[in-house]
Amino acid sequence: MRTNNSKVKNTIISVYFILIVLAIVFAVVFNLFSDLTPNSTVTFVVISCVFVLLFFLVHYISKFFEYDSDGIKVVVTNSGLLLSDNFNYREKILEFKKSDLYAYKFKNYLILRTLTFFVKDGRDKKRNETFNVTLMSRKKRRYIRQSLSKMVKLNKNSQSINE
Repeated sequence: MRTNNSKVKNTIISVYFILIVLAIVFAVVFNLFSDLTPNSTVTFVVISCVFVLLFFLVHYISKFFEYDSDGIKVVVTNSGLLLSDNFNYREKILEFKKSDLYAYKFKNYLILRTLTFFVKDGRDKKRNETFNVTLMSRKKRRYIRQSLSKMVKLNKNSQSINE
């Protein structure tokens, strides 16, 4: 199964555009009313901090996610949505055999959703890798969950047969 969240890129660009336009509008509005209020600089600093926080929050959450389980290996990729074509500074790739997966876990936080893979490496050491799946639709997360459940079930059955 192969899936990704590439359709979200335009939405994220729109969110960035709206944040920038709102920051400019608030700067102009506070500049116009600076004579009327005594603490306009404090208000402007608070609003600016909120916009910077929102900007970095969107930047942190907005990640491209691709899941490919066709073939013998599973390839999972996380990378930034903006500037990812030229700079891969936020790219994270996990590639493993289907037989090496022994568990997975989806976690839902307040505004962040993650998918953790528990994988055995070449020396039978167990490790976990976490990926950001916030922008994946519920339907696609369900398909990924079904695919991973099937792999884990097959691995547990083959492990119990070998023992």
